Amino acid sequence: MKLTEGYQNMFKIPELKRRILFSVFILIIYRLGGHITVPGIDASALSSIFEQAEGGLLQLYDMFAGGNFSKATIFALGIMPYISASIIFQLLQAVVPALEKLAKEGEEGRRKITQYTRYATVALAFVQAAGISIGLEKMGVGANGAAIVPDPGIMFKLTTVITLVTGTIFVMWLGEQITERGIGNGISLIITIGIIASYPTQFWQTIQQLRLGTMNYVVLAIMMLLAVGLTAAVITMTQGQRRIPVQYAKKMVGRRMYGGAATHIPLKVNTAGVIPIIFAQSIIMLPATLGTYFPDSGFIQATAGLFAPGAALYIIFYAVIIVFFAYFYTAVVLNPVDLADNMKKYGGFIPGIRPGKRTAEFIDRVLSRVTLPGALFLAFIAIIPDVLIRQLNVPFYLGGTGLLIVVGVALDTLQQIESHLLMRNYDGFTKRGKLRGRR
Repeated sequence: MKLTEGYQNMFKIPELKRRILFSVFILIIYRLGGHITVPGIDASALSSIFEQAEGGLLQLYDMFAGGNFSKATIFALGIMPYISASIIFQLLQAVVPALEKLAKEGEEGRRKITQYTRYATVALAFVQAAGISIGLEKMGVGANGAAIVPDPGIMFKLTTVITLVTGTIFVMWLGEQITERGIGNGISLIITIGIIASYPTQFWQTIQQLRLGTMNYVVLAIMMLLAVGLTAAVITMTQGQRRIPVQYAKKMVGRRMYGGAATHIPLKVNTAGVIPIIFAQSIIMLPATLGTYFPDSGFIQATAGLFAPGAALYIIFYAVIIVFFAYFYTAVVLNPVDLADNMKKYGGFIPGIRPGKRTAEFIDRVLSRVTLPGALFLAFIAIIPDVLIRQLNVPFYLGGTGLLIVVGVALDTLQQIESHLLMRNYDGFTKRGKLRGRR
């Protein structure tokens, strides 16, 4: 009942209603573009390649592209070049002093970094599009015997590069429009809607397995319970945080007293989000991807067999590098020394801890402990889909990157909608939001 009232209240605020409808309209445009094929490509022949390339980088890329890559649509590159450029600049801020200084200049600095990210997106899209056009020609024929590129040549390469780069720029623009004029993070919503679009196909495959008898209803019931449990666990880990109390000293400025406020530093259990899994998948899937391109190489085929999804070495190595990247990325985006310096600059301190170096060491120690359960959970949520598919013949990915993205984006979007509701004295989606709105 409470949830129904929250959804009804969304459309009582004209501005919020307009933002929601605008976001839906942009997402519909994105999905419609996913049905326009790039000229000169046999989409059915390319799809047959993806069906055989299980566990490769191609499928990972196709997931972030919302299935557009396997269908060879104008949005085949999706938003991945923008994500890659954003991650690159975020990492560069930790090693390039000029970018670090620019990031600390406030809104103007962030605007410049965003502009640089756009330029890098176009450059990456151009390189990837050129590589894809050459790779498609070298693939030859698909599993169905049809030529993937019926008429190869310079015109095909030029047309493909222009189409894919333009498609990426347009998708990036669509995402920015949602962020500015809609509700939620536009880039994240575009990725999410692409992942959700694959759910009907997976649902239909499950029904087919039940009809054929390859899956029984007991396994299905277990999968449904597990899906609910995993979703609840992802929500808990996404919102979980360790709050470090911070006190600001009182000081007199003229006749007025300033400071004395008590606040906290929220250290999230999963600070790195889904990035460690993306990095780890890019590495762990490399042998399988190379195996599809070099079928005659004994060494590459043997390596691909050792790192096949579900193998013991695959699971162990996958978990280790996820934990490593979770700590690595957390250290990049959250610097304890900067936090301690900023607190000291404005007269803040952690009760019982000396400002400066001691504070930085304390934050670093707490952050290391908090990150461990988050990193282990990321490893678990990434590994469990492969185990379920191999052991229980589940026809869909239950968990993994997709679930983390969908749940995280859904929570972020709902929080933004609830903020709009509470600002105008409407009840939110939760009892907690309702109480906060009345204060």
